[in-house]
Amino acid sequence: MARRFDTTSYRYANEHLILGVTLLLVFGVIALTAGATVCLSAVFVVAGVVMGYFSSRAHHQQLLQTARRAEEAAPELRPVLQEAAERLQVEPVDVFIVPSRVVNAYTFGITSPKAIVLHSALFQLMDRDELQFIIGHEMGHVRLGHTWLNTLVGGMAGIPSSTGALLLMEVAFRWWNRACEYSADRAGMLACANPRKAISALIKIEAGPAAIHSQAALENALARIESEDDSLSGNLGELLATHPMIIKRINHIRQYANSEQYRRLQAGMNQNLM
Repeated sequence: MARRFDTTSYRYANEHLILGVTLLLVFGVIALTAGATVCLSAVFVVAGVVMGYFSSRAHHQQLLQTARRAEEAAPELRPVLQEAAERLQVEPVDVFIVPSRVVNAYTFGITSPKAIVLHSALFQLMDRDELQFIIGHEMGHVRLGHTWLNTLVGGMAGIPSSTGALLLMEVAFRWWNRACEYSADRAGMLACANPRKAISALIKIEAGPAAIHSQAALENALARIESEDDSLSGNLGELLATHPMIIKRINHIRQYANSEQYRRLQAGMNQNLM
């Protein structure tokens, strides 16, 4: 049996560097902030991680009782999930569909199996390839360890300190969050093997149902998105956002789609389906 192609080299180049800077800032604040001793900070970090663990477990159990598993609620999604998992070589995950008018998806979990939650509104807007991008994006978070790292780094960012230090740590934490989104977008691209569909999925997430009425509506939505980084307020607001601006994500997808790494990884991941 041929060996499966297995790599995480699609990770955004600066993600680990940004995480390292974030952790250095956190530990620097612990060392320099008068409002928190090292021991007390350690207690808060451990408490944050423990709380995150139990919160994650409780949410997972709630989904098992109230939500529907994707394979049961939408049998047509089974090949999409299977293909994305085989391409990315991701660990087994529980995928749930919850009723919601909000166009969204997310993943969480510290221990296995991690959970991916898809809002039902996605199925009214997205075609198969766009859903595969979204699912691949969330699987990328799992494959690259973002789900448990979010809990760990979030616990560190919660140490008691001065207002200025808290703001600094929050900005650093969000900076890393945005780097993770670029990595996950790459995973989604590799899962659906169609950068154009990755872009249209992001446009639909941003614009909502209005974007699906016609090609002209989709193009108008893109035009509005392309202007979002023109204002100073928009760029400043991004500093505390967990996700980059949609236009920045779209431009990153376009750039990565033209890279040699993308072509090499796509070819390798195509072999996993044979």
